[in-house]
Amino acid sequence: MQTDRIPVLTLQLLGPLAVHRAGAPLALPASRKVRALLAYLALARRDTSRSHLCELLWDVPGDPRGELRWCLSKLRAVLDEPGRTRVVTNGDGVSLDLADCGVDALQVTEALQQGVAALPADRLQALSALFGARDFLEGLDLPHSPVFTGWLVAQRRHFRAAHAAVLEHWIRALPLASDTATAALERWLAIAPFDRHAHEHLLEALAWRGRLREGEEHLAETARQYEAEGLDWIPIGRAWQAAKARYAVGSPAPSVAAAANPDAAPQEAPAVARRASLAITPFVDQAPGATLRGGLGDGMTHDIITRLSKLRSMFVIAEGTMFALADRRVGSEDAGRRLDADYVASGWLRRGPGSRLGVTVQLTATRSAQVVWAQEFESRLDDTFAVLDEIGNRIVTAIASQIEMAERNRAILKNPSSLDAWEAHHRGLWHMVRFNREDNEQARHFFQAAVRLDPTFARPHAGLSFTHFQDAFLDWRERGPAIEQAYRAAAEGVMADELDPASHWALGRAMWLKDRQGEALGELQTAIELSPNFALGHYTLAFVHAQSGDPHAAIGESDHARALSPLDPLLFAMLASRALALVRLGRHEEAADWAVKAAARPNAHVHIRAIAMFCLALAGRMPEARALAAAIHRTHAAYGIDDFLRAFKLDAQAELLLRKAALLVASH
Repeated sequence: MQTDRIPVLTLQLLGPLAVHRAGAPLALPASRKVRALLAYLALARRDTSRSHLCELLWDVPGDPRGELRWCLSKLRAVLDEPGRTRVVTNGDGVSLDLADCGVDALQVTEALQQGVAALPADRLQALSALFGARDFLEGLDLPHSPVFTGWLVAQRRHFRAAHAAVLEHWIRALPLASDTATAALERWLAIAPFDRHAHEHLLEALAWRGRLREGEEHLAETARQYEAEGLDWIPIGRAWQAAKARYAVGSPAPSVAAAANPDAAPQEAPAVARRASLAITPFVDQAPGATLRGGLGDGMTHDIITRLSKLRSMFVIAEGTMFALADRRVGSEDAGRRLDADYVASGWLRRGPGSRLGVTVQLTATRSAQVVWAQEFESRLDDTFAVLDEIGNRIVTAIASQIEMAERNRAILKNPSSLDAWEAHHRGLWHMVRFNREDNEQARHFFQAAVRLDPTFARPHAGLSFTHFQDAFLDWRERGPAIEQAYRAAAEGVMADELDPASHWALGRAMWLKDRQGEALGELQTAIELSPNFALGHYTLAFVHAQSGDPHAAIGESDHARALSPLDPLLFAMLASRALALVRLGRHEEAADWAVKAAARPNAHVHIRAIAMFCLALAGRMPEARALAAAIHRTHAAYGIDDFLRAFKLDAQAELLLRKAALLVASH
């Protein structure tokens, strides 16, 4: 009878690097670069050029090829066997022959490609055991080899995501109340502390067991963590309330698959149709010194997000949130779980000899950690925008099976013809959202440069309009001329590209400044018709309606804008618009809560803090209102209600309410 045999050679990459032959550990060379080379080649599974390996491991002058030869000789001493060469060199190429060997990381990768959802519970348990509580290549860091460090960080993030996917699908097959499920849930949360599904699974188990106090404590701690990260914990709270209601009387122990999976849980009404959601992390420019925001990588990311947003069958996370996560060094896999996105696209740029640009793009399914599609592109730098079009089309093709055929494609955002104009525009965007006078001037400088370089590129016109809007709205320049400049720049943007939603958005804001509210609402509606996922269009509809339009519409548009871009730089304005709408509806306590959140945002300007002050006063929370008034006057000594009312366009009832609030603050 044939039995499964232990592989002759096994490599452990999950945890500290180790090699075993016939079950016995082998002594590895002390050199960290030899060990790093072994791990890299084991995962590569194909020929890798010597020049690439030299670039990977050596970043100092010397003889890297000579050192590489020495490292390979050390590997041969460990891996090669009589009659079997495992370290294979073929001209300039180097590879490892591991056909009959066991490599734990490759086992995981192969399982992911098969699809973890289809694996039986015992297989998922075995895969989880491969990870243990360890990290990929634990302890094997090369601080003086930046290329290897970048690869190592990416692999660690990938295998953490893989571990989370394995745990999630294994837990679904376990009895809800089992100790095994509880331990696995704790491990899942340790790996992915901002994964909503993990919290919901745990709360479901606590509710079934009747451990309500533990559930309340977990929810409270989760809410604190989520708020600290600017994330929305409310869906987790709703799941906890639903779980408590389900098990209030008691019921047989279900499996996690039946109880905690929203798709498998009993439905009292048909589920609302949803679109596949996509998060695109900012492309990493691997060129030396490419560390500033606003370069080609950011430009590519912006272009792809904007064009994909026009596919009405897809929910695309807005770029403000994705850049905010990237600035916090949140990896693509973690970003996908934090945002509960179905797919995550990521990319890398590299410049080669002969003015060539290489672009690598990868699309991953978040909950399975499966690489759905990956592609490498190469082009001359003067063909960059053709590459952008190709990347966008390939991403759409890769996820086409997830969306309705009738709503796919037609991403028609026009690309500018000048890379310099593109970069100048994105540098302007970086300054624009800082909301102080100095950065506003810097933003205007970059937008003007972009317009000079390419007058047909619509987005810098919209950016210019935004800077003039800020001048008028925040009294940084003379109001009348600033309003006219905001209108003129926005109109030029629309003439440059009628299909650019940002241009119609800017024109709507300028018309609002000119007291043409009906036309302003029309332009804002056009902006979101052109790009239904345009978060700023939805927010500005909320902004206008909150002051003198439909307050219910303002609340809906504000909520939708935040759902599209929960970490947007203009989040403070989304929250404040909701607060103003609630004031007009007489819901002053709610308004105060939302306004306080708005004022707490780091880039909130003086008008936002004033909204919070007024809302607190109307809610009777005078100590908080007075403290905020004192803080405002420390930076804006002469600021008063007239300054506020000059900036906004409130209806008569709302103006009376806020004047009342100002009197309440002044009288205490």
